[in-house]
Amino acid sequence: MAIPISHRAKAIKPSPTLTVSAIATQMKADGIDVINFGVGEPDFNTPEAIKKRAIAAIEENFTRYTKTSGINELREEIAAKLKRDNNLNCAIEDILVSPGAKASIMFVLMTICDPRDEILIPSPYWVSYSSQVEMVDAHPIFIPTSSRTNFKITAKQLEEIVTSLSNPKALILNSPNNPTGCVYHKKELEEIAAVCLKHDILVISDEIYEKLIYDGEQHISIASISPEVRENTIVINGVSKAYAMTGWRLGYAAGPSNIMQRAARIQSHATSCVNSITQKAAIVALKECEKDVEKMRQTFQKRRDFLIEELNKIPRVFCNKPKGAFYAMPSVSYYLMNFQKKNNNPLTGRSLSVRLSEFLIKNYHVAVVPGSAFGVDDYVRFSYANSMENIREGLKRFAAGLEASLKEKL
Repeated sequence: MAIPISHRAKAIKPSPTLTVSAIATQMKADGIDVINFGVGEPDFNTPEAIKKRAIAAIEENFTRYTKTSGINELREEIAAKLKRDNNLNCAIEDILVSPGAKASIMFVLMTICDPRDEILIPSPYWVSYSSQVEMVDAHPIFIPTSSRTNFKITAKQLEEIVTSLSNPKALILNSPNNPTGCVYHKKELEEIAAVCLKHDILVISDEIYEKLIYDGEQHISIASISPEVRENTIVINGVSKAYAMTGWRLGYAAGPSNIMQRAARIQSHATSCVNSITQKAAIVALKECEKDVEKMRQTFQKRRDFLIEELNKIPRVFCNKPKGAFYAMPSVSYYLMNFQKKNNNPLTGRSLSVRLSEFLIKNYHVAVVPGSAFGVDDYVRFSYANSMENIREGLKRFAAGLEASLKEKL
């Protein structure tokens, strides 16, 4: 007999970014020269000092279960990092080390959400936020932004939306942002924090890209605004993006004791502890590898500068200059409108940006992520965590593909 599938599982769609990457990987395996702008991970190797510490941990037989929340030595180093970089005082008991920042967010949402709670998410948004909210039977409430506002919400906008809701529970704020690269300034954060305090809304502040920031901009953690805001904020971070450790799987959350201790209980029944070897390696990352991070950041900035300049040379393409992370979000609305005109009866269930992305990868062997994956259909996302050689060639293919799309029926 057929086993019924839960409403939760039916509602969850595959990760679009991982889907694009999987298609590109398969095409490469088939011998096709694909340039992949879809993957959201640094193309650098993990710094040597981190790898050496991991090898040493194995040789020391540090290979058993650890405390669910993470070894004390690592949580002490995270607390020191939060104080040093973000002016935040955190007890190690209020820090949860998880198998990736994605898991940290998931366990926090499981801790705070009841069915029909409403979680506010600025759009464009990282692809997993909405799915994670739905997985805990809460409702994602999207706050629209645009390139005119540098893809940032305002306190006034937040106030208007919050007052129209029945059960607002939390705001997920991501700065520097994936997919747009926008960075919130201190005054903007102060005003947003004031609205959240007024309406008793928790802030989940995803700061995973904080080390990758450009043009003299400064990362400000919203939790550092005041002691009151600190007690109303969960900070999410990790080692994946800044230290080129995506496959090592280590993120962390820091916040109010009553939330963090319960999130740790949930993690204990879901994943137990993070890989013990990774925990030892992460200590070295946080303590010794800032020079490695800075070299990567400088390289990303050079790539960003070239990518944005060249994207804006393509006819009828416009792209804001991102201030952080390693993504660019060019508008391709002109080309999508032409798709729509040529296709009087567009295929249902497939957005225009999806169809453009499929056209580009199949015919021009360049992979970008459709904007609809992030809640906006007029854009595509580039990751410039890629070599300059690939960026140059990929841009040529992208421009040629856009030009050809004007003549094709997709």
